[in-house]
Amino acid sequence: MASLWRAAIGTANADDVGGGVEFWINPERTGWLTKQGEYIKTWRRRWFILKQGKLFWFKESHVTGASKPRGVIPVGNCLTVKGAEDVLNKQFAFEFSTSQETMYFIADSEKEKEEWINSIGRSIVQHSRSVTDSEVVDYDSKTSG
Repeated sequence: MASLWRAAIGTANADDVGGGVEFWINPERTGWLTKQGEYIKTWRRRWFILKQGKLFWFKESHVTGASKPRGVIPVGNCLTVKGAEDVLNKQFAFEFSTSQETMYFIADSEKEKEEWINSIGRSIVQHSRSVTDSEVVDYDSKTSG
């Protein structure tokens, strides 16, 4: 988890942790999730915001332009996002995996868990580095002939 955080902010200064994303305006998804700490492996409740291919987290739910994220994950690095109750033996758990590591989260309900998995999954597809704009084929715009 620490490496994802460092990768996300490694080249940014402290004022640009969000990478230019106005996370406080019209986010794609927001809500409380419980996540494991980076260094001390205790579970802590954090406010998460998903916007423009980045998953931000904060201590408080009142987020403004002056708020500084506690962390940010570029979802384009994610390979899978799926339920993880069996792995953690905790209800409403899900995992977010990259080629380097796996992070675990716990939602407040089954519905919240599924909504987060779906939202993150859509964002992965939209922001994945494996498909460039030039490789996207819009079949609807092609004429048959």
